[in-house]
Amino acid sequence: MNATQVKTTKLRPEDERLPLGKTIAYGLQHVLTMYGGIIAPPLIIGGAAGLSSEEIGVLIASCLFVGGLATILQTVGIPFFGCQLPLVQGTSFASVATMVAIVNGGGGIQAVLGAVLAASAVGFLIAPFFARIVRFFPPVVTGVVITMIGISLTPVAANWAMGGNAKAENYGSLENIGLAGATLLIALLLSKLGNAAISRLSILLAMVLGTVLALLLGMADFSKVGHGALFAFPQPLAFGWPVFELGGIISMTIVVLVILTETTADILAVGEIAGTKVDSRRIADGLRADMASSMVAPFLNTFTQSAFAQNVGLVAITGVKSRFVVTAGGGILVVLGLLPILGRVVAAVPTAVLGGAGIVLFGTVAASGIRTLSKVKYEGNLNLIIVATSVAFGCLPIVKPDFYDAFPTWFGTIFHSGISSAAVMAILLNLLFNEMKFGTPKKDASVFVAAPPRMVREEEVRSLMDGDHYVAGKLIDADGEEVPVVSDEEFKQALEQHQQELARVGIRVPAENAGHRVKGNEFKHA
Repeated sequence: MNATQVKTTKLRPEDERLPLGKTIAYGLQHVLTMYGGIIAPPLIIGGAAGLSSEEIGVLIASCLFVGGLATILQTVGIPFFGCQLPLVQGTSFASVATMVAIVNGGGGIQAVLGAVLAASAVGFLIAPFFARIVRFFPPVVTGVVITMIGISLTPVAANWAMGGNAKAENYGSLENIGLAGATLLIALLLSKLGNAAISRLSILLAMVLGTVLALLLGMADFSKVGHGALFAFPQPLAFGWPVFELGGIISMTIVVLVILTETTADILAVGEIAGTKVDSRRIADGLRADMASSMVAPFLNTFTQSAFAQNVGLVAITGVKSRFVVTAGGGILVVLGLLPILGRVVAAVPTAVLGGAGIVLFGTVAASGIRTLSKVKYEGNLNLIIVATSVAFGCLPIVKPDFYDAFPTWFGTIFHSGISSAAVMAILLNLLFNEMKFGTPKKDASVFVAAPPRMVREEEVRSLMDGDHYVAGKLIDADGEEVPVVSDEEFKQALEQHQQELARVGIRVPAENAGHRVKGNEFKHA
C-alpha cells in the first residue's frame, strides 16, 4: 500500500470507535441532554389538540421511536442519506407554534400531520439546491450562527433551572434554582478531576448525582414509573390518515425552510467542532435524511425532525466526536420508544437538574462560535459590522419575544427564531459586503472597519533596553525599577538639566546622544 492509499484511508475524527461500555454511556448522556426537548413538542401539541393523557403518551413514544431511527440514519448514513456526523435527531421545536396554530384553526391533529408530510416533501425536493449555498457560509457567517445557537438556547436552560413549568407553584423557587446550581457545580468539579473518563462523562454523572440529591431533598418523584404498559410498539396512523389543508401546508413549508437553515447550521457547527470537512454534498445528504425522516414521521404519529443544537454543545464539552456514540444514543431512543417504562424513568429526572447541565452545555456552543469568529479577518473589510449586526439582530426575539407580533405570521415564523434571524442577516450582509464588490468601500473607508494592526514607530523603541517590560501601565527595567514615562517637553527639560549637571563636573555629552532616556538620576544610552 503506497503513501497515497494510506492517506486516503485515514480515519476521520467522527469515525473513531470507542469500547462498547463507553459508547453506550456517552450515548445515554446525549439522550439525557435532549430528552426534555424531544418530549416537549408532543406535550404541547397534544394538550392544544385536547388529547387524553394516554393519547399524549402515544405521541411521546412515537417521538422517541422516530427520533431514534432518524438519529441512526443521520449518523450511520446510507448512499444519499445521512451526513455521518455526531448529530442527534428529534422532533423540531421550531414547528411547535405553527402546529398549535393549525390545531387551533380547527384542523386538529390530522391536519398537523398532513401539513408536516406535504411540507417535508417540499423540503426533500429542495435539499440538494439548499445545500449548494454552503459557499455563502464562511467563518464570519458560521461563527455568528453557532454563537447564536448557544445564546438562543440559554433561555431554555433558564426555564429548566426554574422548574420547567411556569404554572407550577414552585416555579423559580430557590429550591429549583439551587438544585440546578448544585448540578452545575458537580459538573464543573467532575470536569476538573484528572481522570479523563470521568471528565468526559461529567454531564451524565452530574445529572445522576443531581437526581440523587433531588431524591434526598424530596424534589424527585419516581412513584409513577411503574404505572402503564412495559412494552408498546407505536401504532401507525393511530390518529387516522393525514388531512391536507393548503394554509397549514404553506405555513409548515416556511417552517421547513427554517429547519433546513438550522440543520445546515448544526451540521456546519458540529463539523467545525469535530475538525472534519463538511462540503455541500455532505450537507445535502444530511438535509435529505432530515426531510425523509420528517416524511415518515406522520405515519408514525409524530412531527418534523431536525438536529438538536444542545447536543452539538455536548460534543464540544466532552470532546467525544465519534458518530457511533450518537448512533448508540439513537438506539437508546428507539428502546425508550418501545419501552415506555424506561421513558418514564428518564422523564422523572427533575427539570431543574437538566437546567444545571444545560447552562454549561449551551454556553459551550456559544463559546465554540466565538472561537470560530476569532479566526475571522477583520482588517480592511466590513466583517466587524456583519458580526455586530447579525448577533444583535438574532438577540431581538430572545430578549423581546413579542418583537414580531405585529408582523405577518409567515414573517414571524421565520424571524421569531434567534438562530434563523442571525443566519439570514449574516448571509445577506456577507453577500452585500463580501460577495457584491460594487459600492464596497476601500480599506479604512468606513467607521465600522476594524482598527489597523497594532504597530510601534521606530523612534518609539530606540530608548528601550533589553529586559524592559510594561506591567500595569508602568515601564519597568531589567532591575525591576520603574522608568518614568514623560512628555516631549518634560523629556527636553530633564535632558537639559542633566546635561547642565554633567557640564558642571566637566563631562560633555555628544549631540548624537540626544536619543537618551531619563531614569532616576542616571542617563542611559538606548
